[in-house]
Amino acid sequence: MKGMRVRGGFLDLADGGQIAYDEYGDAAGVPVIFCHGWPSSRSMAQLTDAAARKLGVRIISPDRPGINGSTFRPNRTLAEWPKVMRRLATKLSLGRFRVLAVSGGAPYAYVSAWAMPERIVSTAVVSGVPPISELPNHAGLLRLYRWMLAVHAKEPALARKLFSVARPFASFQPPIRLRPLLLKLLPPGDADVLRDSAAFESCFESARCAWRGSAAGVMADGEIYSQPWGFPLEEIRVPVHLWHGTKDRTFSYKYSEELSERLPNCRLNIVENAGHYSLPIRYMDRILAALVA
Repeated sequence: MKGMRVRGGFLDLADGGQIAYDEYGDAAGVPVIFCHGWPSSRSMAQLTDAAARKLGVRIISPDRPGINGSTFRPNRTLAEWPKVMRRLATKLSLGRFRVLAVSGGAPYAYVSAWAMPERIVSTAVVSGVPPISELPNHAGLLRLYRWMLAVHAKEPALARKLFSVARPFASFQPPIRLRPLLLKLLPPGDADVLRDSAAFESCFESARCAWRGSAAGVMADGEIYSQPWGFPLEEIRVPVHLWHGTKDRTFSYKYSEELSERLPNCRLNIVENAGHYSLPIRYMDRILAALVA
């Protein structure tokens, strides 16, 4: 966003790779590690900056492996992510911290809360993806996601080829004059908030950066969603704040209602008439305030 000063750096991993991260909000504030959506990247956390500054919150937003500025890691699993979180928290001397996830960041927040209860104070998941491998059907998912899951299940090699073909188009920044056409594809509530140029860029530039990093990185990140998460949600003892809008067409809010019954320490916030994008944009003050309370 215009005038925003972004801090950040690189985290060195034991295998020689690196994780790129940015920081937003109050540099001396309560630490929160942000898990970006999909396809997206670390700059998605721009959405938090104004609220974080007002509330005294320090947002640390890492790219996942193969995304934007982070080194690609073939055949990675969700179970590897808590090691990255722990290493990042140690590098930045965070001590205990909180976790905020939006959309596709949800499984990364959940697995970290499950694996690191001694370090994570609380977690917030906003418009989160459900454990897709456990769903009886995909009726509550965005139609495009249903199609991608079907193609990947039958022809995974074809799905990877399609991602490579899509990369030049997905990483292209369309002219401003075409934005109204893109917004017509979204529900009215989401389209309304994304007419603001700063909000539009924070959402879609972060996606373009992910694709510019590599199609393989975006694909590897996406494949994790279709796989079993590898741990029982019922064992997460860290407090979890679930936020979901009733107008979310990407992931039905009913998934969060079902997940709230499985999480032992959960506060469910269903927001009437909020969409997939409008919820984190319009309600970030409330989301962060509840997370750091």
